[in-house]
Amino acid sequence: MKNIFLTAAFALGSLSFAFAQSTPATNPNAAEVAFEKEIVDYGKITKGANGEREFVFKNTGKEPLIINNCYGSCGCTVPEWPRTPIAPGAKASIKVKYDTQRLGAFTKTVTVQSNAKSATKVLTIKGDVTDAPQPITTPVNDKGTGSKVSK
Repeated sequence: MKNIFLTAAFALGSLSFAFAQSTPATNPNAAEVAFEKEIVDYGKITKGANGEREFVFKNTGKEPLIINNCYGSCGCTVPEWPRTPIAPGAKASIKVKYDTQRLGAFTKTVTVQSNAKSATKVLTIKGDVTDAPQPITTPVNDKGTGSKVSK
């Protein structure tokens, strides 16, 4: 009886190991996402400026593209993505808003999860937020050494 139990356990263990090692077949018709740009450079922007940018992409696959989730690398980067399937050949965009109240250089990522052949894609935004420019003022000559206008 022990031998039967051990033989059955060994057989089941071998089967589960064999199935765990198999690689899932890839769908040749699966959706594919092609971004126009994977890095958006804000350049130098002033504090409080419009922090909205977008990543335009196209579904170059043969099946509808479904974006399951998008998330920023921190709370200062908020993505907004299409919630409906994107047909083959159609274009759409992921909008990203960066909080420009934070001064200094930044590099942040947005992770996109979808049903595409490459299920996870990482996009990057970068730039440098500077203080608002100071107004140009003309110095006042209060020493009385300047020219005088006579009446």
